[in-house]
Amino acid sequence: MTIRYPNGHAYRAPAKKIGSQFSSTNTNYGKRGMTLEEELNESNTYYEVNGVAVVHKKPTPIRIVKVDYPKRSAAVIKEAYFSTASTTDYNGVYRGHYLDFDAKETRNTTSFPLQNFHQHQIDHMRACTTQGGICFAIIKFVTRQEIYLYRAQDLFTFWDAQQQGGRKSIPYATIAQNGIQISAELQLPVPYLKAVDQLLL
Repeated sequence: MTIRYPNGHAYRAPAKKIGSQFSSTNTNYGKRGMTLEEELNESNTYYEVNGVAVVHKKPTPIRIVKVDYPKRSAAVIKEAYFSTASTTDYNGVYRGHYLDFDAKETRNTTSFPLQNFHQHQIDHMRACTTQGGICFAIIKFVTRQEIYLYRAQDLFTFWDAQQQGGRKSIPYATIAQNGIQISAELQLPVPYLKAVDQLLL
């Protein structure tokens, strides 16, 4: 099946890492074989099953344009487009508070490139923040094996500065100092709600 962006370009899934450190079968303590999205999905399942919070990954809106029917009981999608630009990755409710956040990974060890975000995502987080929602990014430095919760308000500062000719990335040291580091636990690859608790204080 071919999935295309609104501009017509074909979507290509990122290549999967091969090797002991990043193999998908390596799911030891720390979940180092999992992508950040997989880690968050597992954490959200744990939170919901245990009645802690209800947070889900948002579905990506897709417009189907070509379908084959090899037999009456089955349809095969042959071509589709991302119909609209997506907002953030996750939203939900925790302790009566609306959560809205994006998950990003980088192999860069010294900074986080702002090009990983898009203007419509920043606009969405601003709108949610204005309405009292708790918005943030969960950033994983893959090489360092470190994950941080970084407040949307701090992200906006760097985004706005970039628009006025400032640097196009957030230094790792800034994220490490101003973000909240999240360390894996036995049943929770990314126990980010502990970091959210700090925001609520």
